[in-house]
Amino acid sequence: MTSPAKFKKDKEIIAEYDTQVKEIRAQLTEQMKCLDQQCELRVQLLQDLQDFFRKKAEIEMDYSRNLEKLAERFLAKTRSTKDQQFKKDQNVLSPVNCWNLLLNQVKRESRDHTTLSDIYLNNIIPRFVQVSEDSGRLFKKSKEVGQQLQDDLMKVLNELYSVMKTYHMYNADSISAQSKLKEAEKQEEKQIGKSVKQEDRQTPRSPDSTSNVRIEEKHVRRSSVKKIEKMKEKRQAKYTENKLKAIKARNEYLLALEATNASVFKYYIHDLSDLIDQCCDLGYHASLNRALRTFLSAELNLEQSKHEGLDAIENAVENLDATSDKQRLMEMYNNVFCPPMKFEFQPHMGDMASQLCAQQPVQSELVQRCQQLQSRLSTLKIENEEVKKTMEATLQTIQDIVTVEDFDVSDCFQYSNSMESVKSTVSETFMSKPSIAKRRANQQETEQFYFTKMKEYLEGRNLITKLQAKHDLLQKTLGESQRTDCSLARRSSTVRKQDSSQAIPLVVESCIRFISRHGLQHEGIFRVSGSQVEVNDIKNAFERGEDPLAGDQNDHDMDSIAGVLKLYFRGLEHPLFPKDIFHDLMACVTMDNLQERALHIRKVLLVLPKTTLIVMRYLFAFLNHLSQFSEENMMDPYNLAICFGPSLMSVPEGHDQVSCQAHVNELIKTIIIQHENIFPNPRELEGPIYSRGGSTEDYCDSPHGETTSAEDSTQDVAAEHHTSDDECEPIEAIAKFDYVGRTARELSFKKGASLLLYQRASDDWWEGRYNGVDGLIPHQYIVVQDTLIS
Repeated sequence: MTSPAKFKKDKEIIAEYDTQVKEIRAQLTEQMKCLDQQCELRVQLLQDLQDFFRKKAEIEMDYSRNLEKLAERFLAKTRSTKDQQFKKDQNVLSPVNCWNLLLNQVKRESRDHTTLSDIYLNNIIPRFVQVSEDSGRLFKKSKEVGQQLQDDLMKVLNELYSVMKTYHMYNADSISAQSKLKEAEKQEEKQIGKSVKQEDRQTPRSPDSTSNVRIEEKHVRRSSVKKIEKMKEKRQAKYTENKLKAIKARNEYLLALEATNASVFKYYIHDLSDLIDQCCDLGYHASLNRALRTFLSAELNLEQSKHEGLDAIENAVENLDATSDKQRLMEMYNNVFCPPMKFEFQPHMGDMASQLCAQQPVQSELVQRCQQLQSRLSTLKIENEEVKKTMEATLQTIQDIVTVEDFDVSDCFQYSNSMESVKSTVSETFMSKPSIAKRRANQQETEQFYFTKMKEYLEGRNLITKLQAKHDLLQKTLGESQRTDCSLARRSSTVRKQDSSQAIPLVVESCIRFISRHGLQHEGIFRVSGSQVEVNDIKNAFERGEDPLAGDQNDHDMDSIAGVLKLYFRGLEHPLFPKDIFHDLMACVTMDNLQERALHIRKVLLVLPKTTLIVMRYLFAFLNHLSQFSEENMMDPYNLAICFGPSLMSVPEGHDQVSCQAHVNELIKTIIIQHENIFPNPRELEGPIYSRGGSTEDYCDSPHGETTSAEDSTQDVAAEHHTSDDECEPIEAIAKFDYVGRTARELSFKKGASLLLYQRASDDWWEGRYNGVDGLIPHQYIVVQDTLIS
């Protein structure tokens, strides 16, 4: 029989197995609940998607109707019969084209959003309904399959339990038979031991008397041993039988245990995964993918349609052209804008003389009147030219204001997770900046000044036109030929001409001197715009030959003075860096080594005239000095290059303005940093140099900024000899106004200066000499002595 300890252990094993089975059974129950919940969530998700797209379809339809109403509201105006021809003609103008395309885009968006709403209602929502129905139906079938799998698993577990119980039972019987066999073996050993001891204890007796006794005892012992042997054999047979049953039962149990573990593993690892993938989720994700891709396709096609319309509007915006629109307008209404017929002379009482009478005694009066008109016209043209320059500079300022690229609102669409950041981004848009009021005020002030100058300029031009017509008719009638031009035309053109009348222009020298003394630490110098009114005042003063920055007074706006300096270089007819060396300089920028780049820039610039190199050396020495105060003025070489690059070097037409301007800025920055290695020193190039004290040092031996070379001396001698041999002597003229030469060929002089004129270079210029220097003299700034002309 089994011991109580073994019986207790068997009960513990059975209890542990029952616990494990209960845990598996509970897991199986929870699995079905989990799948049920997953199905419910899936159905709820699909229902939410249907409700979402149903509501979105309503919104899209409402939006479409509102867009349609908006478009019809304005299109109704264009369809009105009143002024129909006028509105038809206006369609060719670029702003009206933009307006029509904008209305068409609204109608296009209205149609697109109607289509989008229809796709939501009749395509996407039915897809979600089908997916919901299919998921519910498939889940029911999947649940049946899952229940069958769980039932099969529990059947396997129950079979294992039965096999285990059989094994335990047979094993217990085998152990019991083994105990009985061992007990029989012990009895046999005990009985054999008794027999041996009794034989050893018996004393020797006579053979006759003891033989019978021995036989009888032997017989008794053999009978007892045989009985024990039979019991042992019987128990041995029983044990062998039970042992075989126990071994077979254990084998069956081990086989069933392996099969059960394999079944459990297969269920948890494969069956559950297959049940979810191939039953519960059968077609769900693919169907949902198709439905959502239908949504994406609709939205993307909506965006594509919108972009196509926006591209058309963008193209129309790019083609906004005031000049073309003006031309179209005047062509459309040619009868309105074409000049009327000239007024013809209407004779009175048979007077058919339609020409001016230039005979005596009115001839002298007409000659005097013609001379007075010529003098008056010269003065008016100079004054009106100054007004025109001021007006054009103001116009450029207005154009800079209205063409500023402040239309990029991409920052407003950079959303973050918090609404606060969205609000802060929107609050920083262009229209909400506090400076908008200040900018508008400046713009209106500039516009008022511009229209004042525009009115003054047009009035002056009208007066000049009337006086010029009278003067031309008088001159034609009097038959005056340009005797002065004829006599001067014989003047030889081989006279010596100097590169420049003034090494550093007054406006450049004066502005740099002022900034060097008072503005090296001024924050944002050359970057912050000054007052346009003060810029124009200072510029006009320089153009009159005055120096408004002379002396040590510091009552001018520093940004305005910096603006005048930039405006001067930007207004040069020929940029400081000629266009013919543009590509050579751009090739230098591509070099990585700064020293090598400076060397190549030097080689390119040395081909320029000496006067241009002197101005460059002067300017870049000043900019280098200014950049050394970048911690205070925030203008390092790169920032200065950004400010001066467009003014000093223009990008030729046909080039990418953005990329080329970046290379130009890099070039200017290099020259600012390496100016001492790029430009010739004073010994190599004599002329004024920039002094850090704000003054100009002159390293020239001659009074005009350059040492006279042997070649120049020869030319001077030749010119003097030619002058003495020429039949006509130079004509003397008197300067009516101060004039500062803007190029190397133009002479500078003060009001009242005596000038010598050789010949007319054009209608507006003379070739002449002042203070021993040959160059061009503006006709409108001088008065030719009447005695010499006549």
